Amino acid sequence: MKLRIRANTLRLRITRPELEKLASGGRVLERVPFAGGAEFKYELGVDAKAPALGATYRDHVISVTIPASEFRHWQREDEVSLKATQGAGSASELSILIEKDFPCETVREGEDDSDAFKRSGQ
Repeated sequence: MKLRIRANTLRLRITRPELEKLASGGRVLERVPFAGGAEFKYELGVDAKAPALGATYRDHVISVTIPASEFRHWQREDEVSLKATQGAGSASELSILIEKDFPCETVREGEDDSDAFKRSGQ
């Protein structure tokens, strides 16, 4: 899973195996280690009780949760992204975008897109 943070926007990209893990009831968790033993973590999960796509930040972990009904709809091949704005109009407004990860159009040395979603016609 890839994470991009820019101002008040979180953007997550997930691979096919990660989507399958979410579909089977799991969570996808990534860790970024820092010197001194500190870690930054971010995770994505599906929750039947979640009222809306949302994010929290607790104990150095960004947790993004997708409602189960929204996840099932998004899981279909023709659905590429999920988007929501949390706290719209407030000082804590946060835009959240979750996308299926497709191979880059420009080949980059050292990047492996083998578990990315296939583009139409591939």
